Amino acid sequence: MSGAAVYLTGATASGKSALALSLAKRLGGEIVSVDSMQVYRGLNIGTAKPSTAEQAEVPHHLIDVAGLDEAFDAAQFVRLAKRAESEIRERGNRAIFCGGTGLYFRALLEGLGESPPGDESLRELLTAMPMEELVAELTAKDPRAAEQVDLQNPRRVVRAVEVIRLTGRPYSEQRRGWNESSQTAKIFFCVCSTRGG
Repeated sequence: MSGAAVYLTGATASGKSALALSLAKRLGGEIVSVDSMQVYRGLNIGTAKPSTAEQAEVPHHLIDVAGLDEAFDAAQFVRLAKRAESEIRERGNRAIFCGGTGLYFRALLEGLGESPPGDESLRELLTAMPMEELVAELTAKDPRAAEQVDLQNPRRVVRAVEVIRLTGRPYSEQRRGWNESSQTAKIFFCVCSTRGG
């Protein structure tokens, strides 16, 4: 019998994946990956993807759903995650969302701002630009976003500049609507590592 979705997050190597697997077995659950790297086919090193054996034990979703040459953003994640949750419920099972990508959790639980969909030709143009130029443009056009976005992550910087160019408005302004939206997680756990160090 299906129940409320469970949400698990935590740092790398905190044990959240093992906990999700255990919960899925006990609760009749299926795991929905909330990880921005596990979505990519072929990106297996350093992503802690569940093994073939683990995926055989419990159904997993949103793993290997995009090619390395494809753009994948929070909007696509939310669309696929909601579809997966709906299908899981239809089977009478419980969705267990597990991962460490805070942006994806936030988009899923608080909704997305008003950012437009991606523009492939513009994104290709921006991706070809040197990172220093992109960061300089972002800093000049939206200092607030430059403080919030991970400037070491090319995908995030490209997306921020893309949105600014498409809309003519600051990227940070378009993310404000996130706190006004949708579902609230009722069963949300943050897994902390118990290892000393």
